[in-house]
Amino acid sequence: MLIKIVGLHAPNAPRLRALLGPAHDVRALEAFPKEGPIRADVVISNSIGADEATRLDCRLVHVPGAGSEQIACEALPAGTTVCNVHGHEVPIAEFTLHAILEHVVQLWQYPAHLDAQAWATAYANRPQHEEAHGKTLAIVGFGHIGQEIARRAKALGMHVLAITRSGKPGTAAELADEFVAVSALDDVLSRAQALVLCCPLDDNTRGLIGARQLALLPANALLVNVARAEVVNEQALYEALRDRRLGRAVLDVWYQYPKKGEPPVSPSRWPLHELPNVRATPHISAMTPALLERRYSFMAQNILRLQQGQALLNVIHPTR
Repeated sequence: MLIKIVGLHAPNAPRLRALLGPAHDVRALEAFPKEGPIRADVVISNSIGADEATRLDCRLVHVPGAGSEQIACEALPAGTTVCNVHGHEVPIAEFTLHAILEHVVQLWQYPAHLDAQAWATAYANRPQHEEAHGKTLAIVGFGHIGQEIARRAKALGMHVLAITRSGKPGTAAELADEFVAVSALDDVLSRAQALVLCCPLDDNTRGLIGARQLALLPANALLVNVARAEVVNEQALYEALRDRRLGRAVLDVWYQYPKKGEPPVSPSRWPLHELPNVRATPHISAMTPALLERRYSFMAQNILRLQQGQALLNVIHPTR
């Protein structure tokens, strides 16, 4: 089988080649060709534009992650199946819990070096800090990531509000104290000392958190965004943090990303990175060696299933 890994994930071609063996031709491409057909049995990419999609001649498009909003699924030719892969929920949940604990413990209040000169003053003036225990955590999106975050938050004794489309518990009832429909989000925000966003980006969630929602949060609340930046209104977020109407934000997803061959861009059109109450990270919450092992093992398994005529796993856009 011919497999092409295109774009950011191209350097992982040797990893997939080792999993599949020499019977498969795994090729790495920095980018799709500008014109002409794109032929392969499998294409692995997290971004396929409409023009590229129409030129694809393949059986399977495998997204090497969960988010598929950059895949022009409707432009794909008939006979093309799209699958995604998870495995990122564990490191993202750990990243999120670290952000919550950092917010309540606030280690930045203490001297970076507790030497003889700093010790007496630091000991005499040591401030109190908060506890995660008993705090209310609202999680918008309760799929793989939201549930892993909830497991860890419950272990800390936090009160978990799961915000979902339906507001119904489903199969994860034991992981949250309350289930709330996204339509009632505004009704519960005033109770949330921490708000975590881990929902997909679509027409319903784009701009879901705007000026009104940010104003409803307690003034010292924490916002953690590990979903997509556009779930939060960019200007409203900046102004709420700048004016200290929102206590703190940990942002791992951004409104602008660097593109090869184009001029450098800031992660936001607003100077969020300059604010002292913003922890800005470069989309690293899921980046662990174990994640790559899980994802590429899953994709290799799906490619073998395709070859053997078996049902594919994690189909998000079935063939037409």
